[in-house]
Amino acid sequence: MTDPATPTYEAARDELADVVRQLEAGGTTLEDSLALWERGEELAKICQGWLDGAKARLDAALADRQPG
Repeated sequence: MTDPATPTYEAARDELADVVRQLEAGGTTLEDSLALWERGEELAKICQGWLDGAKARLDAALADRQPG
């Protein structure tokens, strides 16, 4: 995730938590709720991308430590 437009994992996670809070609180129009849901889906994908990248790095580091 090196695209400068992509938020950091922490920023995406925090924004996702805010989206969830807004959806749980209710009181928004259907259109606003759908927009929040779509943003939440996008943020979840960003977070998953960061986590997948971190796992790949850990797996590579562990593989390098294995006796050849």
